[in-house]
Amino acid sequence: MSVSLLQVAGFMLSALGTFLIASATAMDMWSIEDRSFTVVTSIYAYYGLWYSCVGTEYGTTQCRPYFTILGLPGLFQGVRALMIVGIVLGVIGVLIAIFALKCLRMGNMEDRVKATMTITSGAMFIVAGICAIAGVSIFANLIVTNFALTSFTSVGGFGGSFGSTGFVGYTFGAALFVGWVGGGILLVAGVMLCLACRGMMPEKGFNIYDGTAYKAASIYRSEAKSKTYNESHRGQSMDGRHSTQRFDYV
Repeated sequence: MSVSLLQVAGFMLSALGTFLIASATAMDMWSIEDRSFTVVTSIYAYYGLWYSCVGTEYGTTQCRPYFTILGLPGLFQGVRALMIVGIVLGVIGVLIAIFALKCLRMGNMEDRVKATMTITSGAMFIVAGICAIAGVSIFANLIVTNFALTSFTSVGGFGGSFGSTGFVGYTFGAALFVGWVGGGILLVAGVMLCLACRGMMPEKGFNIYDGTAYKAASIYRSEAKSKTYNESHRGQSMDGRHSTQRFDYV
């Protein structure tokens, strides 16, 4: 795979991944009520990072925002922070990756500069993907923990009966899967851009010495220097006359 194709593919995947994690952050179905233990299934509740909603099977929905910040759990606010950091890094990385594309020529920008911008955007996409996956996984762990505790206390932990109508549990919403897919795509895109950066670096950038600094002299200059050396280093005899004898100095 050529460097340009690898770079363009990584850029397109990064844009898609950033869009997916942004969409997952804005979605309201992070957790949805599990209706397998309830009798009334026409009304159900679901929750997101910003709103809590109640929907019906007829398509009507009513949502209200969380009117408090300090009253929310610490892990919940941490999930918010991780998703926002992932979106910000993804957007900045996309902007940098646009100008770093090898197929675009902007002024006299060298390949070395484009390679540096490419690896920078790739590293940002990797961090953004890790933040998104971590945030979604933390929220999923909260759902699993709460579901296990609720099922234990309501179904059989303290004398409850299986199928009790008082049991309310929540399961994974669609936003979790969108966030996982978006984070994975961002990781792949970041790795592809880092690999493309290696092929964009010029070969002389990996050499310790620059060959142009040791340019050999021309043949005419060498002959002139040799002639001067021969004439100026002739030995002299005892009476002051020049001798044809020559001395070599080391």
